[in-house]
Amino acid sequence: MRLTSKKSLSTISMKRIVMLSAVALLMSSAAMAQTKEVKIGDVTMTITPEKGAKITSLKYQDQEVISQLRWPESFGSTFWTSPQKEWNWPPVFELDKGVYEVVEKDGHLVMTSPVSEKLKYRVRKDFSTDKKDGAIVITYSIINESGEERKVAPWEITRVPNAGVIKFDAPVESIWPAGLMNFEQKDGVACYAADEAQQNRKVNADGKGWLSYENNGLVLTKKFADLKADEPAPGEAEIQVYVNRGKTYIELESQGAYTTLAPGAELSWTVRWYLQPAK
Repeated sequence: MRLTSKKSLSTISMKRIVMLSAVALLMSSAAMAQTKEVKIGDVTMTITPEKGAKITSLKYQDQEVISQLRWPESFGSTFWTSPQKEWNWPPVFELDKGVYEVVEKDGHLVMTSPVSEKLKYRVRKDFSTDKKDGAIVITYSIINESGEERKVAPWEITRVPNAGVIKFDAPVESIWPAGLMNFEQKDGVACYAADEAQQNRKVNADGKGWLSYENNGLVLTKKFADLKADEPAPGEAEIQVYVNRGKTYIELESQGAYTTLAPGAELSWTVRWYLQPAK
């Protein structure tokens, strides 16, 4: 039998206490992560600067609309640069998960990322409200911090539960790749009722500047600049819908125009969010 001295037991106990304290501190820090809110009427949007300035909650009164799953790349609403082939996967850390600086001024909540080491871009997110229109207005900016001319497009990705109906204005036969999702043409627009499959699926479409999601009696509508057929980044599209395998989550995606940026120049792209009860 191996004997352990009181001193050894004391040392082990102290190490355990230190480890447990460290874990508790990390959990406490995570729980206390800074959040900011933008409100208009019954709608509250919560943004977390310490998590890539993601929109981590969107509620109508107390009813949540966007995905609250906790594994990476499955929750909230984020922003990437397009085309994806420039960074492949995973998303660029500084832009998607880094800590953003926060400035509040004149009714605007502005969050700015560090410079991406890989892409040499900085991202700025400006949140405000338009009370007359009933919208939360988000203006995304991409700043070229490299010493060379670059081409890039803005890209918003919002994750929602795999339920409900997605709509946008495009002929069903124009959605590509064809046959991946069961879209139907209703009232002149493409409609997709969430279903379940054991595969990841993604489709692209040339829409008309809006995308909507209806679930549990609420409708989230997003409006953005309508792109011409030749304006998206190579291999990308104005509207994209990604469905994760199983009954997990869906990504509502929209992109702006593929733009040439001189060194130090920036592009700005605005998305207007409306959340209201279904009629």
